[in-house]
Amino acid sequence: MKTLREVAIGSTCKVKKLHGEGAVKRRIMDMGITKGVEIKVQKVAPLGDPMEVTVRGYQLSIRKADAEMVEVDPLPREGNPRN
Repeated sequence: MKTLREVAIGSTCKVKKLHGEGAVKRRIMDMGITKGVEIKVQKVAPLGDPMEVTVRGYQLSIRKADAEMVEVDPLPREGNPRN
């Protein structure tokens, strides 16, 4: 299982599943991170927390603890079908 936290800077992935329960899962969904949406990792802070991603056309900063709850599938990079 690969999580959003493990995705490399500049890579794009697709949300496969959200883990967590109750308020935590609801907060992630309220940020626009839902099953099937594409996310591109833009930057990661020097100490790794938070990370900045593009989701649904806007920039979002997400804590690594929350990013670990988002299971993803990597998407091939543009121009390189092998990713």
